[in-house]
Amino acid sequence: MVPDTGGKEGKHMKSKIKYTDEPMGKLKIVSDFLPLPDQLVLKEDNVKVTLALKKSSIDFFKKEAKKHHTSYQKMIRQLVDWYTSHHQKNA
Repeated sequence: MVPDTGGKEGKHMKSKIKYTDEPMGKLKIVSDFLPLPDQLVLKEDNVKVTLALKKSSIDFFKKEAKKHHTSYQKMIRQLVDWYTSHHQKNA
């Protein structure tokens, strides 16, 4: 039985790194350039609507969404967003 970690060395692991407790030399402090976590979450204004679509259309989106591990509502929303942005540019 092979343990989960520390098993046999693969082809990509040629030799093990040996760490020592020695000085690292001159260090340079870099400024924090990463955004805050709340800046990574882009919040858009959404409006809930009720929309009647053909059953065959919903079945299609549900099937495709399942294949791609996403929600069918998200796919439909993205489709409407793409359509809107395309026609806004050409207007």
